Amino acid sequence: MNPDREEDGSYSEGNVKNDDLTPKFNSKLHTKYIQSLSSKLNAEDSYEGAVTEHIRMSGVYWAVTALSILHEHEKVDEFLDLSGEILNWIFSCWDDETGGFGGNTGHDGHLLYTLSAVQLLAIMDRLDDERLDKQAIVNFVSGLQQEDGSFSGDVWGEVDTRFSYCALSCLSLLNRLDAVAVPKAAQYIASCCNFDGGFGCVPGAESHAGQVFCCIGALSIAKALDQYCDVDLLCTWLAERQCDSGGLNGRPEKQADVCYSWWILSSLCILGRMDWISKSKLADFILKCQDLDDGGIADNPNDMPDVFHTFFGIAGLSLLNYLHQPSSDVIFRKIDPVYALPFDVIQRLDLQAQIIKHNETDSVEERLQSYDVSTV
Repeated sequence: MNPDREEDGSYSEGNVKNDDLTPKFNSKLHTKYIQSLSSKLNAEDSYEGAVTEHIRMSGVYWAVTALSILHEHEKVDEFLDLSGEILNWIFSCWDDETGGFGGNTGHDGHLLYTLSAVQLLAIMDRLDDERLDKQAIVNFVSGLQQEDGSFSGDVWGEVDTRFSYCALSCLSLLNRLDAVAVPKAAQYIASCCNFDGGFGCVPGAESHAGQVFCCIGALSIAKALDQYCDVDLLCTWLAERQCDSGGLNGRPEKQADVCYSWWILSSLCILGRMDWISKSKLADFILKCQDLDDGGIADNPNDMPDVFHTFFGIAGLSLLNYLHQPSSDVIFRKIDPVYALPFDVIQRLDLQAQIIKHNETDSVEERLQSYDVSTV
């Protein structure tokens, strides 16, 4: 697919192979939608604000990172006051009892929201902020590793491979992977692999595409993909997630959902098998999930948009290189498939990971060239 770009940053229908016209990608509309979220969610009578209060840190990460793909940092700061209100709010979510960040002000520290907070600070280039107690975070994360190498999310003990990814990603961003037993963490993740090549949340749990990203991302950071991943078996299972609509689902017999444009594409990108799905059909599916009136992207066409699917839809279009046409006059920032951060942030922090390629002659995309490459 090689669509033409409009002056406002949107795409024309391009080479559509079905009977329906594919909507334009409208960056201005999505920017406006994300900017409107704060006033909507913070209103005293907001139902959405009430039911998402506990995950607000992740919501802010999704919003900021989505805008950070569409705009340079200075513009995002102008839109959302990153260096003022949002930065101060992040630190208001610090839980000094645990050493981690909570999902909102006054909430207990948890690995999920600690990673989101550290990712936000990385985007803002504020990891050296004097308010950030890096050693306390390192102690919090390392203290959650269990004897078998797994990680619990907080002091209450729930174990999930999501938390393995959160722990390794967070520590890598802080340049402190030395604080945990990385080989043991990788071995635990390997124990969660199933007969179909996929990964579950614990050993024996059903394979799920969201867990696959967490496990592949964690193994990439641990530089253990070549040891513990049956690449082609897993990528076959991932490719089978593409539905007739062009979208991807998370498990067999489920409907497609825009969020899997990230969970599956990022894994295929890391594993060097992006060409095992129809990228043009997936791009069409994501574009059809846009709200053409108010902006934002939904899970499915004609559903209500939300910031979660807006971020993962935009991130998916970035991984597909749909937003990065060589002839374009508008430059969008690329997303990194391992750390889910803009590529320029990865470069600035000199983050490390491992990717897979399948022949010595295979080219490696620019956003992955700084990583270790294992040929399988």
